[in-house]
Amino acid sequence: MEGFSPAGSKSLAGILRALVDFPGYLTYPREGPKRNDYSGKEASMMSSDTLIRLSGFLCVLSLMTLWEILAPLRPLSAPKLRRWGSNLAVVGLDTLLIRVLFSGGPVGVAVVAAQQSWGLLNYLGWASWVEVPLAIVVLDFGLYLQHVMFHAVPAFWRLHMMHHSDLDCDATTGVRFHPGEVVLSTLIKLVVVVLIGAAPVAVLSFEVLLNATSIFNHSNVRMPSGVDGLLRWIVVTPHMHRVHHSVVPKETNSNFGFNLPWWDRLFGTYRENPALGQIGMTLGLQQFRDPARLSLARMLALPFVGETGNYPLSREG
Repeated sequence: MEGFSPAGSKSLAGILRALVDFPGYLTYPREGPKRNDYSGKEASMMSSDTLIRLSGFLCVLSLMTLWEILAPLRPLSAPKLRRWGSNLAVVGLDTLLIRVLFSGGPVGVAVVAAQQSWGLLNYLGWASWVEVPLAIVVLDFGLYLQHVMFHAVPAFWRLHMMHHSDLDCDATTGVRFHPGEVVLSTLIKLVVVVLIGAAPVAVLSFEVLLNATSIFNHSNVRMPSGVDGLLRWIVVTPHMHRVHHSVVPKETNSNFGFNLPWWDRLFGTYRENPALGQIGMTLGLQQFRDPARLSLARMLALPFVGETGNYPLSREG
């Protein structure tokens, strides 16, 4: 897909028009076992996917940052400005790399899959109001399995441990992923998109939701226990996901979900709370406790020079 870019304007007016037209995509008819009648209106929306995702990212990051300022849960253990500088610099590197390697991205691949009638849902031709939510759920399940894989395979864990090496867990931790992991994750996502035949609007919706929930569930925010308990049935909350960032391997290897909390409950990887509580728990990894070691350059070098510890599932004691 390198070099592919859906045609259309990327102006602010185009983005606003796409957002206004969004409800219409969910009722767009797709008749017959194959569909290659991809509408110009959908293609126009897909052409604005980068700016739509960027707008969502900035909006959610701003909201969660404000929440962290007004009602933080835990005191930070490392200098915030330095951490944020490194974490956001990683986002910039990841974005640049993905744009160079996969210019069309998952949404562009979904456009081509729809045009060529690739994938199960493109063959079945179900109504969009059924297909789009179903595709989002399947994509989320695929992400859960991928996350477990990155904890189970030591070579993949080397890439993923940069995310877990953060000594604090806040909004920027949700976008702190090694470029190597991002490339591999994108490749896996492209395969899933083609296999299931996810509609472009479903892929775009999933990407926006993933960015939003990742920032939300990594945030260092105080939340009433009753609200947290209720939300845990429909979305991964900060209190739920924070357990996953515990320094204790058995807690690290739990609560793998990003968007939906159901997979952890179904497959026995759900843990309600850390043994030492949300305030008393230690975040990060046992082998990386020195803040000076977690500069941007050293973060990027972690997969190649860092110790994996006992965190991979195959080594958990």
